[in-house]
Amino acid sequence: MSHLDQLKSLLQSHNLWAKKGLGQNFLVDEKVLDLIVEAADLKPSDNVVEVGPGTGFLTERLVKKAKHVTAIELDKEMVRILKERFNDVKNLEVIQSDILKMSDVRFPMSDYKVVANIPYYITSPLLKHFLQSNHRPSIMVVLVQKEVAEKICGLTGKSLITIETQLFGQPEIVGYVPSNSFYPAPKVDSAILKIDVYDKPLIPEEELKDFFRIVKFGFSQKRKKLANSLGAGLHIKPAEVRDILVKSDIDPDIRAQDLTIKDWGKLGKMLSGTK
Repeated sequence: MSHLDQLKSLLQSHNLWAKKGLGQNFLVDEKVLDLIVEAADLKPSDNVVEVGPGTGFLTERLVKKAKHVTAIELDKEMVRILKERFNDVKNLEVIQSDILKMSDVRFPMSDYKVVANIPYYITSPLLKHFLQSNHRPSIMVVLVQKEVAEKICGLTGKSLITIETQLFGQPEIVGYVPSNSFYPAPKVDSAILKIDVYDKPLIPEEELKDFFRIVKFGFSQKRKKLANSLGAGLHIKPAEVRDILVKSDIDPDIRAQDLTIKDWGKLGKMLSGTK
């Protein structure tokens, strides 16, 4: 029986269906499931946090490879299916919760990896939740919308999510996933995004607050030149920002998408006293 047939049988036996409001699209392609597990580079000593396990097709692969899997699922009915399916599995803990409301104190292991098949609309919040936490994973493997994965990797220009991600780790696209790999099929294709998380962010921790503030202002009006968008956000004259850009060895006519993380770091320091 194919994964699609198994999924339909599981849902039917519990009188359930995919909930559009929760962004549920269940991955049923066995090759893609295997590729995700391969990308996570799991070892018998690894702890895994799986976000959005659904009915557990990826979960069953993870528990065979890892020391322990903590599966976080928002949908109570999916949790019921998971607990029934994996009742005898000792290295799995299923938690019914909203991952974005969970503190990292719930993951006490010294080292862990994140594997996630999540609704596209929480991609940015989920990455921030883990990458900007006090207890970051060593690797994240996440299924995201194709265009978002390419943006995060800087393949189609930079945006706020590019900088926020690359500050904490090296992203790469492991493979592309067509919409027919899911049930029900979403309207867009996906990509498997792997992030090798750095031991420390590229900007010192104590400078991150100013760094994020400046980056957010910089991308707030990304069609405008950086001097204008920063000036509007910081309530200072664009001419003053241009002077600071020149002092930072940055082109005064530059736009936000053309700056490197190092450039943003210099600006964060220079503009740290502004309100």
